[in-house]
Amino acid sequence: MYGRDPWGGPLEIHATDSATDDDRSRNLNDIDRAALSRPLDETQQSWLLGPTEQKKKKYVDLGCIIVSRKIFVWTVGTIVAAALLAGFITLIVKTVPRHHQKNPPPDNYTIALHKALKFFNAQKSGKLPRHNNVSWRGNSGLQDGKGDSGSFYKDLVGGYYDAGDAIKFNFPMAYAMTMLSWSVIEYSAKYEAAGELVHVKELIKWGTDYFLKTFNSTADSIDDLVSQVGSGNTDDGSTDPNDHYCWMRPEDMDYKRPVTTCNGGCSDLAAEMAAALASASIVFKDNREYSKKLVHGAKTVYQFGRTRRGRYSAGTAESAKFYNSSMYWDEFIWGGAWLYYATGNVTYLDLITKPTMAKHAGAFWGGPYYGVFSWDNKLAGAQLLLSRLRLFLSPGYPYEEILRTFHNQTSIVMCSYLPYFNKFNRTRGGLIELNHGDPQPLQYAANAAFLATLYSDYLDAADTPGWYCGPNFYSTNVLREFARTQIDYILGKNPPKMSYLVGFGTKYPKHVHHRGASIPKNKVKYNCKGGWKWRDSKKPNPNTIEGAMVAGPDKRDGFRDVRTNYNYTEPTLAGNAGLVAALVALSGEEEASGTIDKNTIFSAVPPLFPTPPPPPAPWKP
Repeated sequence: MYGRDPWGGPLEIHATDSATDDDRSRNLNDIDRAALSRPLDETQQSWLLGPTEQKKKKYVDLGCIIVSRKIFVWTVGTIVAAALLAGFITLIVKTVPRHHQKNPPPDNYTIALHKALKFFNAQKSGKLPRHNNVSWRGNSGLQDGKGDSGSFYKDLVGGYYDAGDAIKFNFPMAYAMTMLSWSVIEYSAKYEAAGELVHVKELIKWGTDYFLKTFNSTADSIDDLVSQVGSGNTDDGSTDPNDHYCWMRPEDMDYKRPVTTCNGGCSDLAAEMAAALASASIVFKDNREYSKKLVHGAKTVYQFGRTRRGRYSAGTAESAKFYNSSMYWDEFIWGGAWLYYATGNVTYLDLITKPTMAKHAGAFWGGPYYGVFSWDNKLAGAQLLLSRLRLFLSPGYPYEEILRTFHNQTSIVMCSYLPYFNKFNRTRGGLIELNHGDPQPLQYAANAAFLATLYSDYLDAADTPGWYCGPNFYSTNVLREFARTQIDYILGKNPPKMSYLVGFGTKYPKHVHHRGASIPKNKVKYNCKGGWKWRDSKKPNPNTIEGAMVAGPDKRDGFRDVRTNYNYTEPTLAGNAGLVAALVALSGEEEASGTIDKNTIFSAVPPLFPTPPPPPAPWKP
């Protein structure tokens, strides 16, 4: 039998070995002495002694780098401690209740804007949409224009009632739609910030859809145009039911509503309607099909006005009484300017920049009403609109001379609005008397506030700090301050502390001259005379016509909240349109003011100068 020598050599063992235990003990001792007589290597020592305590290394091998063990331990410890601290902080942040910071409340101009737009919902005629948001209004005027055999129109359902009655006057209605479109073109970002862009565009389309019904808008030329739906003449003592003699809810009208047309001599109405359609085509430029339809209608009706010269109100007594037009030359410039922006056709620019056109429109006359922008006189607005062209595109010859004249005249108008000059008086409360003390002053003040704000924004966008009034230089802030004082007056900063915008503030007119608002919606149909008791009632209106700007105070800042006196308490489409434009121009944070859209209005305007030729090819010897 053989065994293995643990020290490396063989060991022979004989089973028959008869040696005694003493002999074997002596032999083992000899073997131990022999084994210890030579040195042992490390492996052998480890076998004999077992594992020994290893000395700690001073360095740590990380593979790509060797670092000190102490530094490594401190680094790992620091990272772990930081992670624990970050987790603890995160736990605290997530468990502690958080107070979300609310957005700052909207300014007064934005709040008033929401309400002023709602007035147009209350004035809608026709089949109302579900989202109209005026609970006491319903479908009305559904038979307007129907059943008139041989007429050039199919129906005249839609549009807007003008004021506290149910007449549709197309002249001021077209002006109102143009003003809304102008404000959207310049301040679409502000409308969107206020959450009203979709709403205001829907209001514009409600008007333009109706206008396309009032003439053959698909034709290239026309011979007739609708100027009015309904009747309100009571001067002849007639007791026949009409929109002024009767006091009824529009939903309950059961009397005949005549249609007034114009087949010659309605240049002002036609040009204003062209302005409404052309400006709306820019608003809806992303809807190419509808925008194209609006442009075509604008061209057709403008050409009709150019060929059939005359004032629309000259031939009808009612138009002359309620919305008399003083001339049509200002509408020619106004409508032509909008058609130029909508089409880019320089034919319109050539026409409206003729010196004779400006002369006929009164651009050089002056006079007590020069600079008063309204549904009747568009000159101040047209001059500002064309000053925009000079400020941002500078077309040069042959337009520069007349555009410079319009620009200078606009500067003069702005000077006349300032309190440093004596062109217009002011009430003790600060309201500018643009209509020289006549009734219903607020609509003119709102229009002036819009023009002043817009002109200051034009100058700011053109990096121009102000303008000259004679030898004196005024900054654009002066114009905005003028606009704020006028709108603030309307919103309640006046001697009676009365807000002339219904629903704004705590004190506003409660007896608005308005048929629909003054008669309760109680499933009772009041006939023509049956509604007179509501007209003459001393009680507040049962329905609040929110957002209506009433006619306003007298020249002594006095106001009578009486339903039967329309010179104090009746709202109008034209008045509210100017107010909406001024409110959106002033709305938003002060530091964000002046954010007009410089380019959208020029989207259809081609370069006014030919493109320069390319440079010659490099010379080769």
